[in-house]
Amino acid sequence: MSNPSRIPDVTPSPEDIARARLTLARKWSYLLLGTVSIPLGREGLDRELSGRLDALCALLHEEKPGTTAVEQIGAELAGLGHLGRQGMRVTAEVLGKGLLALPEFQPVERYAERIALAIGAIGTGFTTANTESVLAQQESMQRSLLKAVRDANWNLRESEARYNEVVTSSSNGVMIVDLEGRLLRANAAIGEILGYTTDELAGMSLFDLVAPGFVEMLRAALAELVEGTAQRVRQAQRMLRVDGEPARLALTVSLLRGADDERSHFVVVVEDGTELELLQNELQRQSLHDVLTGLPNRQFFTTQLETALRKADPEHGITILHLDIDAFGMVSTSFGGRIAERLLQHVAQQLRLLLAGEKAMIARFDGDEFGVLIENTATTPTIGAIMKSINDDLLEPTYVDGRGLAVSMSAGVVHRPGGDAEPVDLLRAADTALRRAKVRRRGQWEVFHSAQDAEDRRDHLLAVTMPEAWENGEITVRYRPLVRLADGEVGGVEALLHWDRPELGVLDHDRCAGLAEATGLVLPLGEWLMKVGAGQSSWWRQRGQFDRALVVRLTPHQSTDADLVSRVVRVLEETGLEPGRLALSMSAEVLPLTDAADNLTTLAGMGVHMGLDDFGLGPLDPAAVSELPVRSVRVAPPLVERRSPYVTALLPLMHDAGVTVAVDGISSEEHARWWCDAGADFGTGDHFGAAGTPGEFLQDLPLP
Repeated sequence: MSNPSRIPDVTPSPEDIARARLTLARKWSYLLLGTVSIPLGREGLDRELSGRLDALCALLHEEKPGTTAVEQIGAELAGLGHLGRQGMRVTAEVLGKGLLALPEFQPVERYAERIALAIGAIGTGFTTANTESVLAQQESMQRSLLKAVRDANWNLRESEARYNEVVTSSSNGVMIVDLEGRLLRANAAIGEILGYTTDELAGMSLFDLVAPGFVEMLRAALAELVEGTAQRVRQAQRMLRVDGEPARLALTVSLLRGADDERSHFVVVVEDGTELELLQNELQRQSLHDVLTGLPNRQFFTTQLETALRKADPEHGITILHLDIDAFGMVSTSFGGRIAERLLQHVAQQLRLLLAGEKAMIARFDGDEFGVLIENTATTPTIGAIMKSINDDLLEPTYVDGRGLAVSMSAGVVHRPGGDAEPVDLLRAADTALRRAKVRRRGQWEVFHSAQDAEDRRDHLLAVTMPEAWENGEITVRYRPLVRLADGEVGGVEALLHWDRPELGVLDHDRCAGLAEATGLVLPLGEWLMKVGAGQSSWWRQRGQFDRALVVRLTPHQSTDADLVSRVVRVLEETGLEPGRLALSMSAEVLPLTDAADNLTTLAGMGVHMGLDDFGLGPLDPAAVSELPVRSVRVAPPLVERRSPYVTALLPLMHDAGVTVAVDGISSEEHARWWCDAGADFGTGDHFGAAGTPGEFLQDLPLP
C-alpha cells in the first residue's frame, strides 16, 4: 500500500474530490452499520455521513478550524443513534486514515495536525452530547415517575367517581351483595325493575328476591364463585316484583376481592329480559323472512320442508314448486330496481291469494325465485292447473308506477317425494327441473325425474372431464363419406368427433359436440376438428388419394362465435386448404341471431361453401335459404326417417334456388332410392359406411 505522504502535490479536480469523499462516507457508513444499531437504512446513513464529511472537510481547509464547529459535528453524530464507544472508535479509525488519504488533503504534512485535532474535537463533541442525553433521560424518568404517582392517585379518585356514575346511570340493575347474600347497595334501575326503592332494597337478602324453585340454582352459582371454579356466572332467573309477580331476568354475578386477594363482595348485574326476549323474537322472525315481500326465506322453507316430509299424508304426499319469473332481468334493466321490487311484491301477493285455499307455504328464495310447499289433499288441483292459474293471473297486466307489467313464471316440480328424502336434495332436484323447463320456452313447468337426473349427472361428469380426455388423446377425428344418391359417387368427406371412453364405450360426434357445447369447450375443440380435417384433406389431395370437399358441422355456439371467421382463416392458412374445398354448415335455428347470419355471409364471401343443418324443422327455413348465401341444406334425421312430405314438397324450391339437398340418416338401399326419387342430391348414414379412421375411410370408400 502506498504511503499517503508520497502522493504528488497536484491539485485534484472537483470531480475527484467529490468521488473520494463519497467513497470514504460509504466506507464509514458500512463499518458503522456492521458495528452498532442505527435506525437508518444504508442509503439514509450514507446521505447523513456524506453531509457531515463535507462540512468537516470544509472546516479542515481553514487555517484555524473552529473547534466549536467541529465539536458540533461530533454532537450530531451522537444524535444519529446508539453509536456508543464502539461507534466512536470506528469513526476515529475511519476518519483518521481516510482523511489523510483524500486527494484534497495532500501533502499530508500540511493537514495532519488539523486532522488530528479535528478528530479529537469530534470525540469531545460526541462525548458531551452523549452525556447530556443520558442526564436528560434520567431527569425525564424522574419527572415521569412523579407524574405516574400523581396520576395514580387522581385516577383512583376518578375511577371511583366514574364507577358511581356508571352504576347510578346504568339501565341494568346493579347490586353489591356480601358473601352471605345480603344487599349492601343497589342502584335505581334494579329498584324500577322490581318496584322497590333503593332504601327498601338495602339490607334485604338476595335470595328473598328470587322466585321459589330458582333459589338453589343461584346458591350453587355463588358457591362456584367462592370456591374459584368459575370467574363469572350468568343465569336466566325469575325474580319477584314488589307485587309478587315473577320477572324474567338475566343475572350476571362476579366476585370482588380485596387488596390482599381475600373474597370481599358479589357484584350482581340484572338485565330485564322482557324487551330482550321480544327483540330476539323479532330478530329471529326477520332472519327467517324476506324483508321485501314478508314471505319466509329459503332457510325457513327448508326447515318447514323437513317437518312436512315427516308428517306428510302417505296417500297424497307433498309437492314442491321452484318458481322463477320469466324475463325479470329485462324488467329490472328497463325500469330500474324500484319497479322490479314492486313487481316482486305483486307476485308474492298474488301467489298468496291463488294458493289461499291450499295448505301451502310460499317463500322467496333469491332474486326472482320463489318456493311453494303444498301439503296435498284429495282436493288439491293438479300441477298443470296450479301453474295455469298462476300464469293466467300474472299475465293480466298490473300497473306499477304507471307502467303496465305482465309476466309469466316457469317452475321445476318435485311431486310426492319419499319421506326419507333430504330437504336439500329435494330443493336441488326442483332447481334442476326448473332449469330444464326454462330451456324450452317461458311459462313452462317440468316434473323432476330421478332417471333423467341421473342421466344429466352422467352428462355433466362427461362434460367436465372432456378437456382431460382431449389432452390425453382419447378424442380423435373420424371421417365418413357424403355420397351422391344418383350414382353412388362420393362427393365429399365429413369430419366427425370420436371419443373412445374406456368405461362407457364410444361417444359419437353428436354426443361429443353436445357435451362440448355445454361447457364452451366446443370453440377450441371445433377449431381443432377443422384443422385436423383440413390437414388430412390436404394430405389426401397431395398424394392423389382423394380430392373432394371437407364438410364440418358447426354447433350453435360456434355459429355465433365472434371469432369464427378468424378461426376459419387461421385453419385455411395453416393447412393450405382452399376456401372452396371447405364446406361448413350451421343449424337453421340459429340464423335469426345476427352474429350467426353475419358469420355465414362473411364466410360465403370468402368462398367457403355454406350450408344449413336440420332443414325442415322450422317454418322460416325456406326464407332463410332465399335471403342468405346458402348453397346446400341437410334435412334433419327425424324427417329423413319419416320421409316427411313437407320436406319433399320443398325440394323443388331448393333446386330452383340453386341449392343442393342432402339427407342425413340413410339406413338402406331402398331408403336411399326413395330420397333420390324425391329429389335429394346427397346422403349420409350407416348405409354408406360408419365413420372411420383416415385409413378405414379410404379402404371402405364406395366406388361409383
